[in-house]
Amino acid sequence: MPRLFTGLEMPADAVATLTSLRGGIPGARWIDPENYHVTLRFIGDVDNRTAHSVAEMLDRIQRPVFSITLDGVGVFGGRKPHSIFANVAASPPLSALQAEQERMMQMLGLPPDPRKFAPHVTIARCRGVSAGVVATYMESRGGFFWGPIEISRFVLFSSRSGQGGGPYVIEEAYPLEGGEFHDDDDHDEDDIDA
Repeated sequence: MPRLFTGLEMPADAVATLTSLRGGIPGARWIDPENYHVTLRFIGDVDNRTAHSVAEMLDRIQRPVFSITLDGVGVFGGRKPHSIFANVAASPPLSALQAEQERMMQMLGLPPDPRKFAPHVTIARCRGVSAGVVATYMESRGGFFWGPIEISRFVLFSSRSGQGGGPYVIEEAYPLEGGEFHDDDDHDEDDIDA
């Protein structure tokens, strides 16, 4: 059964900038730059029939190209930090794209995503790292900003089960209106069964 989620890829210039945030937290597990992305809708472990239905449903989305910006560095977990991320600034087109995908997944009978949509790019996992070390890191990265980043497509990713962080495989890519479709070497229409 594939573990699926939809998301936005990060272009090379944004990846290079995000990579500059690495380091400074002993014990952190830094996400490989090729796996940087913004998750739109976690779908989870589904059977192959559901995976095909998801892929077909997503192909109905017709939205225009838009831009996002990365604005600030944050942490999930509070006093027990577990993830460091680059925040994605509020974007009505991004929120609308995510909301449409959420509605579609519920139409297919998948349960609602229990988490509120908080767009971000995870850059590190830091279980077992003290809140003080993370706070020092956050202070040193104040004022982080990058953008605009043009979003010309979203993708359906698959991943292996586990702690997260990749590797991720693009199963399908969905160009937005006015965007160009980029054929990836990793993409094979028959790979959704992987």
